[in-house]
Amino acid sequence: MADKPRLKLPKQAKKGEIIQIKTLVQHPMETGLRKDPDGKLIPRKIINKFSCTLNGKPVFSADLEPAIAANPYLEFTAKVDESGTFKFTWVDDDGTVTTTEESITVS
Repeated sequence: MADKPRLKLPKQAKKGEIIQIKTLVQHPMETGLRKDPDGKLIPRKIINKFSCTLNGKPVFSADLEPAIAANPYLEFTAKVDESGTFKFTWVDDDGTVTTTEESITVS
């Protein structure tokens, strides 16, 4: 699907703190409506689902549509009550799944 997604979130936080999380994944987000130089339709290829969990518990999710720009950037907040691992998952139309993880220590 893409190169390793870029993440920006703190490595440490205080219990109950609301943190900001930023993600960027390189992806063409092809709508299926454009044509190649030979006049043939370029097949649709978009990320249609994104999710983030902390220690397996849902934090944020989104259903993405063809109108989302290439290289989708998502920003959201999360309240952290425990140390653990955030897991980020992007799912493409063709079933390709890209995941990455980032740990946080909560004191």
